[in-house]
Amino acid sequence: MKEFIKVYNKNKEDIEKFIVTTLKNTGLILVDRHHPYKKLFQTFPSMELIYTTDQNFDQISSNIFRHRTDASQKGNNRSYMYTKMMKKDEEFSISSPYISSATGHTCITVMKKENDQYIFIDFRLSALLGRLGLVELNPSFNEFTQFFYKAVGFSLMAFAFFSILYALFGYASSIFIKGQFTLDALFEPIVALTLGLAIFDLAKTILEREVFFKNYSKESEDAHVLTKFSIAIIIALSIEALMVVFKIALHDYSQMVHAFYLISGIALIIISLGLYSYMTSKRVK
Repeated sequence: MKEFIKVYNKNKEDIEKFIVTTLKNTGLILVDRHHPYKKLFQTFPSMELIYTTDQNFDQISSNIFRHRTDASQKGNNRSYMYTKMMKKDEEFSISSPYISSATGHTCITVMKKENDQYIFIDFRLSALLGRLGLVELNPSFNEFTQFFYKAVGFSLMAFAFFSILYALFGYASSIFIKGQFTLDALFEPIVALTLGLAIFDLAKTILEREVFFKNYSKESEDAHVLTKFSIAIIIALSIEALMVVFKIALHDYSQMVHAFYLISGIALIIISLGLYSYMTSKRVK
């Protein structure tokens, strides 16, 4: 969906001109009383919702979708929608892309003023771009991709919770059941908790970017996500290395070289991450 936003922003002027020009050529919208908005839905395959408000932005019609209506929103105040609009002329205003609470899809809203009423029309962004030939769409594949990301994201969250539960249960078992308070009993839960946090953060990012589209504003977000995940892994490995050093120091100094290899590997990861962050920030600037 982030790619759709980029394509829309790149072609924003032409897309808005197409919508406004077509709506102007359509004529008055509210005049069609017998078959409300049927012609408009035929003209715009990407149109998915329309409703009207009075001059105070109180909704006076139902939410009208392509194949159904929803009267539950009637009477709601839509003044917040007006604040999202960018005025194009005396008759039309258009919003930036956002997530529709009515459909759950990324859309843009066009507001048209007719007499003392305002008409709000939602266009599904992916369908609009596909209709204009700006992107190639395969709805079945897109739905499968979204389902896959959703399944993986929630599965990762489940494993993150299992990791946290394992850490807490293991610590409680060592202290209260076995009666042992050792380095292993202290450090292993910390490692498991750190990994659980890293996995949860990765799952949250996948769901936000590929399923729920909470944030698509920063170009450097990919680098930020990788940096956060890598830092969590580095912390977990560092705790493990510290535990290895303590174990070797207590039992067999001749094995200390293995701890050195582990710490050297962690240092190499830190250096690589630092170089990556530097090069990414330099590219963004």
